[in-house]
Amino acid sequence: MCHIARHGSARSLAAMAVLILAASIAQSGPPSVDLIHKPYDLDTGLVSRSISFENPTGAPGEGGKAASPLGAGRKGSPNRWIAPGQTLDLCDIEGPGTIRHIWMTCRGEQGLYRELVLRCWWEGQEHPSIECPIGDFFGFAHDKVKPYQSAVHSLGPSAGMNIWLPMPFNKRAKMTLTNDGKQSVWIYYQIDYTLQDPLPPTTGKLHVCFRRENPTTKKQDFELLPQRNQRGRFIGSLMGVRSATPYWWGEGEMKVYLDGDTEFPTICGTGAEDYVGLSWGVQDVQFLYNGCLLNEQDAAGHHFITMYRWHLPDPIAWRKSARITIQQIGADDRGYLETQDDWSCATFWYEPVPSEPLPPMPNVEARTKNLMVEKK
Repeated sequence: MCHIARHGSARSLAAMAVLILAASIAQSGPPSVDLIHKPYDLDTGLVSRSISFENPTGAPGEGGKAASPLGAGRKGSPNRWIAPGQTLDLCDIEGPGTIRHIWMTCRGEQGLYRELVLRCWWEGQEHPSIECPIGDFFGFAHDKVKPYQSAVHSLGPSAGMNIWLPMPFNKRAKMTLTNDGKQSVWIYYQIDYTLQDPLPPTTGKLHVCFRRENPTTKKQDFELLPQRNQRGRFIGSLMGVRSATPYWWGEGEMKVYLDGDTEFPTICGTGAEDYVGLSWGVQDVQFLYNGCLLNEQDAAGHHFITMYRWHLPDPIAWRKSARITIQQIGADDRGYLETQDDWSCATFWYEPVPSEPLPPMPNVEARTKNLMVEKK
């Protein structure tokens, strides 16, 4: 019993250390504001705010005023119905400030997490800097919820979705949620942020795009990060793969074209599972900066993989331009093969605004096609 208790205690301490490290990297503020390592510092200059349906403006003293059958202020507006074709305004905040955490949950029929699309505009720019289905934005591909945590996301078994990347803005942050599907759902959410953050005008703003090629083009690398033409920093990708072939799909190398690279990249990996920090295939393991949370075959015989890689302690930064791809190469007993599989990605990076528009996002039919067929 004591032996088991000691090991359990050690595991708990290790898990706690991982959580603290993840929080310190993902939530820390500007260099002058150390929120994690100096929790006793009462002179940060930051103002704490939160937006939800209970306080849609985040204004001081305006939370929880709606009435329920229990009376005024007694859980009167915790959620909101979002109908097909409807767009909800989630926030419109004047800066400077930093969104530090977003929580959201909803439940519905298959396809829901690819049907609902999150968009965010920084500093009043006309086109969004974030445009992504909520499932992939919150860390899971294929519309398939599996609980896990990383330095960027945490996901509960009933779709309690969290993202922890800081999202700074100098003047304005606007965020919406659009229902592109045919089902109406209840939405719950909360956006936690601070105001009066000491942000230089050149502070990078979070950008997120969603891409899917079903299938990919033979001998053409799948693009994780589209061409960007000003300085920036790549945070990483949440990647989804659906392979229908019996042979191994993951020999393709990740390539980073930096600051004028053309035919050949500056950074080149050794294989898809190698890029996410695994080896000899993918295993269902989740670590702080790398891992695989889905590695299953569905009832139709297709192999579904969700994997991620976060470049937080090992930055990929550029001064002028960048583009990042991953090859479509597999292998069998004959050797390497040029392949065509179903790939998707939600890619996260920072760059200043104004910034170029994101690539067009696949429509709802393309996003929800060929999801997992559940086993009975």
